[in-house]
Amino acid sequence: MTGDSIINLQDFGSVFPQLVADLLALCLEEYQLPVRVWNQFEKSLNHNTIGGKCNRGLSVIDSVRLLRDGRVLTQAEYFDAAVLGWLVELLQATMLVLDDIMDESPTRRGKPSWYRITGVGMAAVNDATMLESAIYMLLKKYFAGRAIYLPLVELFHETALQIELGQALDMLMANEGSPDFKTFISTTYSQIVTYKTAFYSFYLPVALALYAVDAATPANLTAARAILVSMGEYFQVQDDYLDCFADPTVLGKVGTDIVDGKCSWLAVQALQRASTDQAQLLAEKYGSPDGESAVKGLYRELGLEAEYRRFEEQRVVELRNMIAALDESQGLRKSVFEELLGKIYQRRK
Repeated sequence: MTGDSIINLQDFGSVFPQLVADLLALCLEEYQLPVRVWNQFEKSLNHNTIGGKCNRGLSVIDSVRLLRDGRVLTQAEYFDAAVLGWLVELLQATMLVLDDIMDESPTRRGKPSWYRITGVGMAAVNDATMLESAIYMLLKKYFAGRAIYLPLVELFHETALQIELGQALDMLMANEGSPDFKTFISTTYSQIVTYKTAFYSFYLPVALALYAVDAATPANLTAARAILVSMGEYFQVQDDYLDCFADPTVLGKVGTDIVDGKCSWLAVQALQRASTDQAQLLAEKYGSPDGESAVKGLYRELGLEAEYRRFEEQRVVELRNMIAALDESQGLRKSVFEELLGKIYQRRK
């Protein structure tokens, strides 16, 4: 991480306490709820929203800066962008709390998953809905009365549903560790990653930035969406590859896609290339607690590491061509997409 990134993360982090204070005033002063209700909410906010890399939230600020031709943002411009960035982080926090419950994940970001905290348990489901509702209360506080308010509300509602639909499809494909390989096809995989990852990780931050600078024309949003959904799919393919082949000490976690029976890019590619015997091995070992070593060996035998590198280079060429063809006359800037692509190209964690 560069020094500039550290400064940006520190500046971004300094805005979050204000949003917590806003929610405190709502709960205790306006709603006059018991302090113990707020205490639980505050613990959930801090545990689940703070501690990540904040890439999505920072992307809002970076995109606003680049859309304003790279100039230093005014205090008001920065604060608006940071608020929107933290709302993206709140949306992610919502989904991570629920995802950890569904996957029975013991940890998240090096800490116990929220539902595993003493005294929380399945109350985490309600806590997750509170995190999402906070998005709309903060949007109302900071953007009500502005022309972009309703579009922002609609964008967050739509994005939340997209993530939920992607999660539903992902879980149906895994089928509780007994995957149905007939459903492991490229079209289905693309749908999962588009809805579960691409929209909220790539399109949402840039769309929010376009609204913040009053450049969210239908043409700009359509052009941005085409590039960013494709970039988000590339990002998820990277994630699938790293889940299997990256050094866990570098990645920061142990991959679980094989044991969980996930419809990953590697599984889809393997099934397209497997002989009858290899397909039988996958059927026996994929989604099995003791099948990881055999499946990884098969992936190597099928040359999927080299296939991933071919995919990466081809997709990056396609994305660069799409970026080069952008029309900047209505306020869109190629630099927004070039910077995002530069951050993820050949990443190793």
